[in-house]
Order: sequence, then C-alpha cells, then structure tokens
Amino acid sequence: MITVSAVLFDRDGTLVADVPYNGDPDRVRLLPGAAAAVGLARSHGLATGVVSNQSGIGRGLLTAEQVRRVNERADALLGGLDTWVFCPHAPDAGCDCRKPRPGLILAAAARLGVRPAECLVIGDIAADVLAAHAAGARGVLVPNAVTAAQEVERFADLSAPDLLTAVRGALEDTAVPAGRRSR
Repeated sequence: MITVSAVLFDRDGTLVADVPYNGDPDRVRLLPGAAAAVGLARSHGLATGVVSNQSGIGRGLLTAEQVRRVNERADALLGGLDTWVFCPHAPDAGCDCRKPRPGLILAAAARLGVRPAECLVIGDIAADVLAAHAAGARGVLVPNAVTAAQEVERFADLSAPDLLTAVRGALEDTAVPAGRRSR
C-alpha cells in the first residue's frame, strides 16, 4: 500500500472558482465539495496544503500581497490548511516552481515534513498531475468545464469526478497511519 501523509490541492478551478488574476478576497467562492474534501483529509490525520501558479504577479497584474489576502480568505472558508505555496513567476520565467515543474510540490512537502512520494496532488489541469509526477508524488485530475478534453482523455485513469471522490479514493487506496497528525 501507498502511504499518503498529505493532500495538496490546486487553488483556482479546484478549491475555489477561477477568477482570472483575482486580487480581491471578496470574490473568493468555494467550489462544491471543497470544504468537505479538505475536512475529510484532515479528519484522517492528513496534512493539507495548496500549490498554485500565480503568474499574475510576474505579469504585473496583481501583487504577492493581494494573492496572500485571497489565499487567507480561501483558507478561512476551508477551515485552515497547513501550508500555502505559490509560484509568482510569469510562464516564460523558466523557474523550477511553476507547474508542471515539481518545485511547488517539493516546497510544500518540505514545509509539511513529508516526503513528496507521500503527497497526493489534486488539480483541474494536466500541469497539476504532471507536477505531481515530476516530484514523485501521486496526481489526480478533477476536471471541470474548462479542462481540455485531451487532458481528460490523457489522464482518464488518474481522475476523479469531484474533490470528495478524489480524497476518498486516496484514503481507500492507502495506509494512513493512525494519529499521524492532530488538529
């Protein structure tokens, strides 16, 4: 069995409604099942976190402080996650953190004190699943209305219809040490 110690979620289009380059905490809306999925992971002693590309910072469309405030609002609505990590770079910056590269997953795992192989990464596009694989983690695609059809097809065997099903599937497929985390 695979041991999952942490669940890392993408932010936009996965946990919250995707508002492009959102710098306004008042515009944060949880997607259906997001709070329940985070709560389920936490109730099983798993660490939780968010790994998110935020290219609007690198493009000059919003500030890191605005992203932090949006993240704080989402965090409050979700009941508090253990870590939030974001890539502030523009897509052409060549950084190691921008998904599909592994940097965000590696940073989140380090912050949580778990091995990347113990992380489940859940997101709505191929870059999320590819970043998970690049880091040695497990990736699950939860497609939405804007997920490209070819990505849905490509990751059909690594997908779930919704966040709650993705977390439940991980819990059923893994050995989660009792009492690993307490909240």
